[in-house]
Amino acid sequence: MSYDVIVIGTGPGGYVCAIKAAQLGLKTAVIEKRATYGGTCLNIGCIPSKALLHASEVYAHTAHGIAELGVEVAAPKLNLAKMMAHKDAVVKSNVDGVQFLFKKNKIDAFQGTGKVVAAGKVSVTNDKGEVTTLETKNIVIATGSDVAGIPGVKVDIDEKVIVSSTGGIALSKVPEKMVVVGGGVIGLELGSVWSRLGAKVTVVEYLDNILGGMDGEVSKQFQRMLAKQGMEFHLGAKVTGVEKAGKGAKVTFEPVKGGDKTVLDADVVLVATGRKPYTEGLGLAEAGVVLDNRGRVEIDHHYRTNVAGIYAIGDVVKGPMLAHKAEDEGVALAEILAGQAGHVNYDVIPGVVYTQPEVASVGKTEEELKAAGTAYKAGKFPFTANGRARAMLATDGFVKVLADKDTDRVLGVHIIGYGAGELIHEAAVLMEFGGSSEDLGRTCHAHPTMSEAVKEAALATFFKPIHM
Repeated sequence: MSYDVIVIGTGPGGYVCAIKAAQLGLKTAVIEKRATYGGTCLNIGCIPSKALLHASEVYAHTAHGIAELGVEVAAPKLNLAKMMAHKDAVVKSNVDGVQFLFKKNKIDAFQGTGKVVAAGKVSVTNDKGEVTTLETKNIVIATGSDVAGIPGVKVDIDEKVIVSSTGGIALSKVPEKMVVVGGGVIGLELGSVWSRLGAKVTVVEYLDNILGGMDGEVSKQFQRMLAKQGMEFHLGAKVTGVEKAGKGAKVTFEPVKGGDKTVLDADVVLVATGRKPYTEGLGLAEAGVVLDNRGRVEIDHHYRTNVAGIYAIGDVVKGPMLAHKAEDEGVALAEILAGQAGHVNYDVIPGVVYTQPEVASVGKTEEELKAAGTAYKAGKFPFTANGRARAMLATDGFVKVLADKDTDRVLGVHIIGYGAGELIHEAAVLMEFGGSSEDLGRTCHAHPTMSEAVKEAALATFFKPIHM
């Protein structure tokens, strides 16, 4: 069987690339090793975690946040099995949706492990060991990423006591004590889920701040908010051991700068130290495809590898490991393969932490601008001064706008607060069109809305805010 495009992997990058290619008239096939489509994101990542984040947020809000609004109810009772059933139903509806889209767009789907035999040739091995060989003009590697583990530490992840994000969304009961190794997005999101449901959550992070490359001011305030919610943090801490002990586990760590070790007991340990590109067993080395020193597939600006006819997108290539970045790359590559001019603006890719409050960012941080020697100006506006936020008892956080000092072009926007993941997109649209803080500040915003805080922060950047 011969195709114009074969995509290996049906995560957000892979399935979007395949659908777009088919829409553009290319004969397209996909290969997926899972029983269902959608990759890590839809099956065990973005989608199920958001279902649990929302459900746990409703539980916590009912327990602690509605009495002030004049709503009096008995203490809520947690039915974890039903909450997990909700999560599973959300996953099924999404993966079934991808399957429907493949059929709608006449995309051939092959279940099994894909392998590059050579340029223009791919094999698929199903669960019975049967091998099918396919021919194609173009091969797209979209195999995503896998759990990275803890550098230099052997960890036996059983997904019951010592878990990755996969086990972290499927616990059968709420642990009394949970230790999260890693203070990045995954660790903080899943840690907040179990914290809301009653676990005592302790985060151990190698860096001196949570959320890695996020804006420093946002990171510090966010940590204070999570601490107020009951989460405990050990920063600048190097984990040297994670091992089972009795029915639970022990985590050993020491200060990165040197000092005495500390041992924490836990019912569950969540290892959330990032992810690594999934390139094993794909036949890339045999095909001559070059990987970089971090195991990522090397590509040029058109997603081409060094081997003609082989391309790569998503978590297996450079850039942030984000589903929407992979999706945009999938669209751009499909357009390129169809003879069009596909393009992704990597300066305008939003990032969101789906905790409560949410954290959202697009563009440069203050730290990045200072390091680059860029002259900039900053404007801030707190949600405490926003009428809608007061009405909703959602006054935690702020909006910060960063603009070029000379041209006023917006270079970055950072939001911590209720609904930040939705608010960030007006900043993204503005930046996509090269807009200024004055453009944003002079755009009429409906009142009363949380979005007015974005307008006020823009006003504060080019002149002065009105409501402060």
